[in-house]
Formats: sequence, structure tokens, C-alpha cells
Amino acid sequence: MKRTLIFITVFFSGMIALAVEMSASRLLGNVFGSSNLVWAVIIGLILVYLTLGYWLGGKLADKKPSYQVFYRLLMWGSLTIGLVPMISRPILRITANGFDQLFIPGVVGAFITVIILFIIPLTLIGMVSPFALKLVLQDTQSAGKMSGLLSAISTLGSFIGTFLPVLILTPLIGTYRTFLFFASLLMVIATMGTIISVDRKSWLRVSWMPIILILLWLFGNRGTDKATENLIYETESANNYIQVLEENGYRYLRLNEGQGIHSVYHPTQLNFSGPWYQVVVSPFFNPSLESANSINRMAIISLAAGTTARQALTVFPDFIIDGFEIDPKIVAVGQEYFDMTHPQLNVNEQDGRFGLKQSDQKYDIISVDAYRAPYIPWHLTTIEFF
Repeated sequence: MKRTLIFITVFFSGMIALAVEMSASRLLGNVFGSSNLVWAVIIGLILVYLTLGYWLGGKLADKKPSYQVFYRLLMWGSLTIGLVPMISRPILRITANGFDQLFIPGVVGAFITVIILFIIPLTLIGMVSPFALKLVLQDTQSAGKMSGLLSAISTLGSFIGTFLPVLILTPLIGTYRTFLFFASLLMVIATMGTIISVDRKSWLRVSWMPIILILLWLFGNRGTDKATENLIYETESANNYIQVLEENGYRYLRLNEGQGIHSVYHPTQLNFSGPWYQVVVSPFFNPSLESANSINRMAIISLAAGTTARQALTVFPDFIIDGFEIDPKIVAVGQEYFDMTHPQLNVNEQDGRFGLKQSDQKYDIISVDAYRAPYIPWHLTTIEFF
């Protein structure tokens, strides 16, 4: 039974290590964006933390190869994972304001501070594999086989940990509670291991740790993720952190780090002095068209909350518009907060490039509005795409 629990523990520790990495990208991406630089820093430093854990875990396993020490490490790892969003949230809220005001030194400092928060939990998780090998290894002749088995189990867990937070947990419960979910899962595994492999008294001495996690579930991270003025709604999806702001009767859609307004809405106004109206005049710059009135169908890649579509359908009421938006939650926000309900707008919740390839329609105008400040998706810059 003890041996089986070790294998289960290695599986879930591998899952949680990758889940924390993916969740860290969302935690930081909501403020700093998801550019290659941000991803490189997250992946690079997490690998360094895990490397440190492998080394320390091996040393500690040789010195104190006991189940009590092994599961105690897991409990501390669980607690520190649960505390990451609690500690980082005020830092990120202040940083978000600094980002809006382009106060770069403060932003860089906060980024470094939050990254450092992961050193303890990921180092502790990194200690699991070498420690587990020490506990289950019975003779040196089976060292290679057992090491390979543990690596395979951990990697299989990592595979699941890559998708579980992104596709299910973050859209369902948000980034902060995703951290708490994996912290709680690790705490359950450590509790079972301590009670079965050691004794109940050993677990009772550290039973305050799961109590703290329960309190974090109940009372932690209340309020909004960002202290943005005029914020009336926020949510998270598999792709984005979504904000709706309202000021002087105007509503604005902002995504992720907020370095750009993706849609604007006002119940009685249509000209917002932004890039959206450029699409409305595009028929007059196409010499192959007999007149603007000869246009029948238009496609919008990255529909967002429908500002471009609303303006175009006001100027050209006979248009049929196919809007492609990859994020279903943005579509829901557009319909609820931006009046994106025109009967001649067909909303397609899919990637724009894939949607165009699959469409059997011919378009007089194709508007590409999928470039996201401050970076451009590379797959929309290729010769094949154009």
C-alpha cells in the first residue's frame, strides 16, 4: 500500500508541477501579457526551481529517507501553492495600475517579485521524484527500471496538468481558485500518505495546514482581480482575462494586460474616433467594386464585442456579416454588455483563419482585427494567410 501511494503521489506531483506553470502564465498574463518573453521567463525560472528541488530532494532523501519527511514536504508544498495567489494579488493589482500609467520600473519590480513567489512551492515539488525513488528502491539492480517508471508516471501526470487548468478549471473557477484546487489536491494526497504510511498523530501535528487552505477557499481573494476604475464586469476564459469598463455612458472591452480597447459601445453614439470606422469606408477604396451598394457579404476576423459590425450594419443595412471570434466568453460579453444582437450578424465561435478556410462564402470585404497590442499573432502574418 505504501508503495502504491508513492506512485500515486509522483503522478499527482507531476500533474501539479505543470498545472502551476500553466496557471502562473495566466496569473502573470492578466497583467503582463502572454508574449514570448513572458513565457520564456516563466518556463526558464520554473525549470530552475525544479532543478533545485531535484538536487535538494536527493540530498535530503539520502540523509532522512522517511515517509514522514516525504509527506511533510508535500504538505508544505501544498500550503505554499495555495498562498501564491493570496500574496501575489495585491502586488499584481498595484502593478496593473502602474502598467496603465506606463510606470515601467515598478512593473519590472513586481514581475520579479511574483516570479520569486514560485521558488518555494516548485522547489518542494521538485524534491518529490528523487525522494520517492529512495523510498521505493529495494536494490541497486532495479534502479534504472524504477527510475524510468517514476519518470514515466510523473510525465503522464504532467501531460494532464498541462490541459486541466487551461481547458477546464480556469474558465470555470478562475486562476486564483485554480491554484487553490491544485493546492488542496496535493494536501489530500499528503494527508492520505501521512495517515496510512506514518500515523494519525503525525498528521494531527500539521493539521493546521489544511485548515488554512479551507479558510483561503472561504475568505481569500474576494473582490476583483484588478483595481481598475469604472470596472463593471470581469471574467476569465481559456484564452483571455476579460474586463468591461463603463465611463460617461460608454462601455469598453479590455483583454489581458489591458493595453488596448477592443470594443466600444454607447446606446446612442456610433463614431468612437478609433480604428473601427476604417472598415466602414473600405468599400470606397476598392476599385474592383462598382459601388459600395454592390457589397453583399463581409467577414470580420476577431469580432470581439461587435463594434465594427455595428457600425458597418448601420451604414450598409443590407450587409450580411460573418464574425469570427475564438473566445465564446467574449461573444457572451458582447451580447450582454455591447448589444451584439443584430439579426444580420452571424457569430462563429472559432479561430478566424480556420473559419475562413472552412467557409463556403465569398466575401467582398474581410476585416482582420486580430492583432493584439502590444504584439501580433504570427500565424496571421504569413503569405498563406493573406
